[in-house]
Amino acid sequence: MRQGFPMASRGMVIGLLGGSFDPAHEGHVHITLEAMRRFGLDQVWWLVSPGNPLKARQPAPMAVRLAQARGIMRHPRVKITDLEARMGTRFTAATLKGLQARYPGVRFVWLMGADNLAQFHRWDRWEWILDHVPVGVLARPGSGLRARMGRAARIYAGDQLSQGAAGRLGWRTAPAWAFADMPMKALSSSAIRARGEWGQRGPVVTRR
Repeated sequence: MRQGFPMASRGMVIGLLGGSFDPAHEGHVHITLEAMRRFGLDQVWWLVSPGNPLKARQPAPMAVRLAQARGIMRHPRVKITDLEARMGTRFTAATLKGLQARYPGVRFVWLMGADNLAQFHRWDRWEWILDHVPVGVLARPGSGLRARMGRAARIYAGDQLSQGAAGRLGWRTAPAWAFADMPMKALSSSAIRARGEWGQRGPVVTRR
């Protein structure tokens, strides 16, 4: 495996959590640990993106976000990566196709918050994603009902797994998705930036 790409063996089930992580926070840590437990994942890889095509504001420098993410997410089964920058991909479908080609025999699960499921139909080749990779959806404050009523959830309603079957999500043939209801932390990167606790050089330490 090329330098900068995590090691993975055939048969492993790996969750992929993509985002700008600008900055990463305890909410990301919380949903990552819950995803490993609820969806039976061997590892989770954070895909720190070069930029979000759906957002006008572009994030802090990649090196800053990677360093901050590695500082807050300390778990031997969680890898902080810049794989999208290394592969030159910006959209999830292209990233997944690239990873599947590089890791034959590895089973990937795409992870996202319920807020993303609500507007998933706006993503590039969103139907391809659901048709080729199992998806684990994690509850987010105020997004549960809106996500369940969204276009993607309605079209793929027959492919949703029960809570009891979610632990084998990575071994199901796509399309397959599961919704994890769980205790939530009302944190967001945008709120942290708005409070002035995060800048271009990283988190700003404030006295309280």
